[in-house]
Amino acid sequence: MLACQQERQRFEELAEELDVEIPQFVDLRDRAGWGEGNATPKMTALAAEAAMSVQTGRSVDVISEGTCLIIGGAAAIAAAAELCETLAVTVLLADGENLPTDRRFDVVVGAVRSATGALGGFTVKFAALQQMTLGGRGAFQLGAPQSGAVSECDIILDLSGGGAMFPAPEKREGYLRADPNHPPSVAKAVFTASQMTGTFEKPLYVRLEPSICAHSRAEQAACSNCLDVCPTGAITSAGEHVAIDPMICAGCGSCSAVCPSGAISYDAPPVDTLFRRMSVLGSTYRKAGGEHARLLVHDANFGAEMITLAARFERGLPAHVIPIEVDALSGFGHAEILAALACGFEQVDILVSPKAEVEVIEAQSVLAKALSGSEAVQLLHPADPEALCALLYAEAKTPVTCASVLPIGSRRQVTRLAAKALQPEATIVDLPENAPYGAVLVDNDACTLCLSCVSLCPSGALVDNPDMPQLRFQEDACLQCGLCSNICPENAITLKPQMDLSDAAFTQRVLHEEEPFACIDCGALFGVKSTIEKITEKLAGKHAMFATSEAAKMIQMCDNCRVQAQFHSSDNPFQGGERPRVRTTDDYFSKRKDH
Repeated sequence: MLACQQERQRFEELAEELDVEIPQFVDLRDRAGWGEGNATPKMTALAAEAAMSVQTGRSVDVISEGTCLIIGGAAAIAAAAELCETLAVTVLLADGENLPTDRRFDVVVGAVRSATGALGGFTVKFAALQQMTLGGRGAFQLGAPQSGAVSECDIILDLSGGGAMFPAPEKREGYLRADPNHPPSVAKAVFTASQMTGTFEKPLYVRLEPSICAHSRAEQAACSNCLDVCPTGAITSAGEHVAIDPMICAGCGSCSAVCPSGAISYDAPPVDTLFRRMSVLGSTYRKAGGEHARLLVHDANFGAEMITLAARFERGLPAHVIPIEVDALSGFGHAEILAALACGFEQVDILVSPKAEVEVIEAQSVLAKALSGSEAVQLLHPADPEALCALLYAEAKTPVTCASVLPIGSRRQVTRLAAKALQPEATIVDLPENAPYGAVLVDNDACTLCLSCVSLCPSGALVDNPDMPQLRFQEDACLQCGLCSNICPENAITLKPQMDLSDAAFTQRVLHEEEPFACIDCGALFGVKSTIEKITEKLAGKHAMFATSEAAKMIQMCDNCRVQAQFHSSDNPFQGGERPRVRTTDDYFSKRKDH
């Protein structure tokens, strides 16, 4: 059952009153009905999408008991006076500030050294913390400074006017910051703080699979894409993989868009839900007679409001522009863009929010353009609804047409499937730097086949041949994480961003091979001939262990023959003295006879 989005509150109240299931909601009027052209196919598509069953994301409960730390001067004291009746307030003043006589809240003096956590779980470390010493007459005094003091609180209200205590402070739940010289901002922050008590539902935005993370191996650095783009600092290094603090994660989705292996995936809802939504929109629109479909991707705040204003006060959306609302605009990466183009949309327009991670979105659109072989991706930065309408009613510059595909599988699989549909005649597609797809190039003159790269490759793209000295490579599995080039002792490996759309990408090919060396004793093949010859040349007669010709021969023996030769040598370090004869029963009897 579908109901009008504009009257959502009324229908929810009615459903609760009648004790029936709350219906799905869809906004057809603002997103389709008030545009220009025949909107019937678009309305049909939007209704079909709204009727889909969507998996809800996971969440955890966060409890805030109302313990609040307010930082600042006079503005902080005034805010504490307002909040002390509803919250357990402590005011942190800088050294030299006048101490208030109001005993309804606590006051301390010092400076914040560091702060971690989020709503319901902040941990704050102080420098030179001084507590008030209460007295009768006169001003309150301060105690001795304490170094290394630590406190915990649920809410932080920062009215200091200085720099933010956290990266991307607007995304840190429970941390409120306002200019102390701007009363409206202070009032809004105080009101928001007063509402932050109780139990809150915290979405778990992303899912992490540590086993396939390509962050590092054997303490050697590799992929750091998610660490580089996370605005809140929720992602940290945890050895061979990364760790994500769900309490700090703000759900921007950037990490999911740039993760090459799929170790991090957006999970509120899962990415395959978005693939299904786009597929339903595209197929339903075409079946209803729609043509030249364009997809308009927007968020639930800025984008939705811009579309509503454009519909009510401007020209509205064109009949062939189909909007789709996403929870994480930055998470709509190259895989999602390609999936949309391969689902039958001739162009993808992304309505960029001012608070979105623009650099991530731009980089993903550039990668999508390279993989699609077209310019059918457009980032929109309209200043107002009128400008949005002007951009959408302009004719698409390079529309894409291809046979529609069903986007099923991981983001990497969908990317390859869509790229092949969009460029059916292409074989090798060159990609921009830092793309998560590509080849490994080896300098055969420098490579010694030590196979360090094979032992540490996190995706298994580089493998050896147990029967021959070979370095083999499967391009489809390569993440371009850079670990192989980082650990190569000869600097023989370089990366080449590209996508091989042929079936050759799924097979192993030899990057470098050499002739094996035959053991001089048993003839068994082992090692690399050129390497054994180099070692023999450098050590034979020059190193104490290989000073004699017999000792030098061991370099050219396989493992078994080398052990045998060492054991039977006259200077065998493991050789002991002559073993005593085994005593028998006759020895014991003869000893008795002697006595």
